[in-house]
Amino acid sequence: MPGGGYKSHSFAFPDKSKSAFDGKNKLKITFEEIISLENLLEAWKEFEKGKKNRKDVQEFSMNLMDNIFSLHQDLLNHTYKHGGYQAFKINDPKPRDIHKAKVRDRLLHHAIYRKLYPFFDKTFISDSYSCRINKGTHKAIEKFRKYFNKVSQNNTKTCYVLKCDIKKFFASIDHEILISILKEHIPDENILWLLVEIIESFHISKPLPSPPLEKGRGIGLPLGNLTSQLFVNIYMNKFDQFVKHKLKAEYYIRYADDFVFLSQDRKWLEDLIPRVGKFLGDELKLKLHPNKVYIKTFSSGVDFLGIINFPHHKILRTKTKRRMMKKIFLNHKMLREGLISEDKF
Repeated sequence: MPGGGYKSHSFAFPDKSKSAFDGKNKLKITFEEIISLENLLEAWKEFEKGKKNRKDVQEFSMNLMDNIFSLHQDLLNHTYKHGGYQAFKINDPKPRDIHKAKVRDRLLHHAIYRKLYPFFDKTFISDSYSCRINKGTHKAIEKFRKYFNKVSQNNTKTCYVLKCDIKKFFASIDHEILISILKEHIPDENILWLLVEIIESFHISKPLPSPPLEKGRGIGLPLGNLTSQLFVNIYMNKFDQFVKHKLKAEYYIRYADDFVFLSQDRKWLEDLIPRVGKFLGDELKLKLHPNKVYIKTFSSGVDFLGIINFPHHKILRTKTKRRMMKKIFLNHKMLREGLISEDKF
């Protein structure tokens, strides 16, 4: 599920000389820094890029300072309540449910993200590539091919790849587990209150006749919230650390819910599958997708992040080609109708 329906964002983060990180993996940023008028204004500048022509953004900006001050006061007084979501579907390439928050809430997501990301990014392993600065799909594929060359000793040995995918990833994130992970790193109770308010603003409805979820046992994060990008990486960092420190997997790459292991030893990879499945189920309440877990040789072509990789070349997956051509066609149409400018084409 490359990208999980998200696009990378460009942020001007605070000066790194004033670090948000200490040796005990505890966040030093305060609640007051997150909700400050200065941070909310900086977050607005980042948020409105590419959105100035949207009606909801224009309406918010008409009384910008009043709206930002009102948000600041609600946060300061702990009277802030996250609003509802507008739901719609996209095909990327398969159907996905997107939930869009109101401008006021999305502005707050940006304010939180720009303060928390620099801290949490330092806790992630280097081979986690989704929604991170200087990472992304191209870097992930480059590292995948680099690991193939190492494992295969420059294509002189057979390299096996274990490919895994998590079933209904965003819809399965357990709120209670996520909040407990956040508590390990965030000592400020006010920040935790705010993050819980955002997390619990959304949950996946259980199909009837399932019993109702207990309070605090919600599941699911909305595709559409900027904070969801950060939350899923924090959540899956538990798995990444297990892979590196318990499984001792040297050649492992993860992009959102898509991950691969490379080895000359097929049996070792086979033995990983139940251990991986058990950790995901026991610790994170996640399940491997039964139809998307397989082992094959790199030389036979491994589909990873929309690219089918071979030892000496790589090709776009057919569905990826179709999606690209469809996007080019739609952009051409929007350009002709004056809905986008040439620099956005």
